[in-house]
Amino acid sequence: MTREPMPPQPTAARPRFFGWTVVAGAFFLAMSGWGLGFYGPPVFLHTIHATRGWPISLVASAITVHYLAGAATVANLPAIYRRFGIPRATKAGAVALVAGLVGWSLAQSPWQLFVAAALSGTGWITLGAAAVNAIVSPWFVRTRPTALAMAYNGASVGGVVFSPLWVFAIGALGFPAAVAVIGTIVVVLLWVLSDRVFSATPESLGQPPDGDAPGSPVVSLTSPRARPLPGSLIWRDPAFLTLTLGTSLALFAQVGLIAHMFSLMVPVLGAQWAGIAMATATVAAVTGRSLVGWLMPADADRRLVASISYAIQIGGCLALMAGGGASPVLIWIGVILFGLGIGNLVSLPPLIAQVEFVKEDVPRAVALNVAAGQAFYAFAPAAYGLAREWTPAGWQAGPGDAPLVFGMTAVLFGLAIVAYLAGRRR
Repeated sequence: MTREPMPPQPTAARPRFFGWTVVAGAFFLAMSGWGLGFYGPPVFLHTIHATRGWPISLVASAITVHYLAGAATVANLPAIYRRFGIPRATKAGAVALVAGLVGWSLAQSPWQLFVAAALSGTGWITLGAAAVNAIVSPWFVRTRPTALAMAYNGASVGGVVFSPLWVFAIGALGFPAAVAVIGTIVVVLLWVLSDRVFSATPESLGQPPDGDAPGSPVVSLTSPRARPLPGSLIWRDPAFLTLTLGTSLALFAQVGLIAHMFSLMVPVLGAQWAGIAMATATVAAVTGRSLVGWLMPADADRRLVASISYAIQIGGCLALMAGGGASPVLIWIGVILFGLGIGNLVSLPPLIAQVEFVKEDVPRAVALNVAAGQAFYAFAPAAYGLAREWTPAGWQAGPGDAPLVFGMTAVLFGLAIVAYLAGRRR
């Protein structure tokens, strides 16, 4: 007597990997954080100068305070997350950022502007680079370059969306109302994301990193040379010091040049095309970051990848210098080459830290790296302004020519490459 074959048993479908939902949420967080906290202040500078009559140097100093307050906060961000959790810290940071921006719009005396700047800078950092890394990293190991690239692209999109949005909203509604409307929308959406997305962890959902099947072997990309660096030991570690020095030099160069690039292109391209060129640089930034995130092998030498990205930006600086303020073709080539590295400067340092530090030290290494870089680049726009003023008239071929500015940028990127390569662990 033959036994009937058993019918196939139904299997429970694996739940969808939640990590990509977290990436989408982090994308919006980055878009909002950079849109309000990074691309907003330059527009506010013009508005406050025009409506209050305060000197540009004074308002620019408030922007520096905004950046420095953020640098002081981000250094303590891992401790804040441990004590309060990412959802509550994100909510509080969003409220503080918007409250500070409301203070910018209502300030009737310089001291009020500086207090508001300190508040906005403190809040902005919970929506910045270190925050994105802290939110996304627990969900990804092997595919972290792709995940972080997608999340950090929100920062570039923030510039595309919010820069014209601020100009339009302030013109249509007035400064205080524009901040209130845009800020309220951002706070509400981030509040919902914090409760529904950022509150989840791989452990709470029982999902291994990268969407692997349960029971899959845990993958680690940490270098076997990495050692725990508790307390102040991290400040004596050559890998951390060279990473932070290189990142700070590159950020100073990048932020300084971006702050002045539009005005340098206007004499040659005109205001409309100069604006299009700035948007093109943003598109190039998204392209460069995405290509590195998708194509970089997991075991690649990430310091070398970053150095190549900086070298491409040096090529862009040299093209801008060769243009001499008179060649539109060289200016477009320079903008594209320089733009290709803009996004990688933010996304690659956390990926380098993933390899070079033990898992427990990565959040602190990233936060301190961001803090040092931000404290340094806070002074970049003013320093580049002095470089433009001090350029001898005989060096300039035209009103848009700034050989000292472009040359200084190329040198700073070169020094960043030296620092990165000096810290390689063979």
